[in-house]
Amino acid sequence: MLKKRLIPVLFLKNGLIVRSEGFHDFREFGNPINQLERLNDWEADELIYIDITRDGEHNLKRDDHKIRVANNTLDVLRDISKQCFMPLTFGGRIKTFDEAAKYIQNGADKIIVNTQAYESDRSTGIIEQIAHHFGSQCAVVGIDVKKRLRGDHEMFVEQGRKLVSNYTPVQWAKRAEEKGAGEIFLNSIDRDGSASGYDLEIIEAVSSAVRIPVIACGGAGSFDDFVEVFQKTSASAVAAGNIFNFTENAYIRAKKELEIAGCPVKPCLQNRILEEKRK
Repeated sequence: MLKKRLIPVLFLKNGLIVRSEGFHDFREFGNPINQLERLNDWEADELIYIDITRDGEHNLKRDDHKIRVANNTLDVLRDISKQCFMPLTFGGRIKTFDEAAKYIQNGADKIIVNTQAYESDRSTGIIEQIAHHFGSQCAVVGIDVKKRLRGDHEMFVEQGRKLVSNYTPVQWAKRAEEKGAGEIFLNSIDRDGSASGYDLEIIEAVSSAVRIPVIACGGAGSFDDFVEVFQKTSASAVAAGNIFNFTENAYIRAKKELEIAGCPVKPCLQNRILEEKRK
């Protein structure tokens, strides 16, 4: 059985890590390298960075960080990749294949494309190009969803600000797979930062509609929420941001809870060491 993955997500805004809520409320949390050091120690399965800067500016604002002041997001990626010892996915504001290629050439193992994947749908677009030049495993399509009052789900682009009317999330996931995507990053707008649990309905709908892996994101409030996704949906991975920012050893504890619940995950090094000591 393929191992399920637990993936920390770090959101970048103007070069700093932020806590996100509802795609519109952001609180600065730290610099990208400090968070990375903990995740390296925890032996996280993978790591996702998403640049959600909206004003087009890149400004670290403070000079008391451990890394030099980077001039742009590509510089941030270079700094991250030098110290990242796990598979690294990078996304956000990528508009052309050339930009995607630069990110891959500077340390990213995978690229998440959301808005531009949709905007280039009617031509040989960015997903096809990434898949052709670097392989489908590098091409991740981001899908941002919101549940309507009547119960169905809508898809949005442009960081949750533009409604897509000609595709449902499930239809677009299928289309992304056809275009060469190797993975789907499914993020819930209304669950983002809510700590209310994942939207299991849309996660299962998308996961069961495609053959490629689906990463579920948005809504983690406890480790039980991770277990619920793996037990009640076909998602290949669960991603979360805020829950890993507030507790020193949260990732290790979460992995242990998943193991106890019988979820097929790779144990952390620290947990394996403890098991060996008990023998």
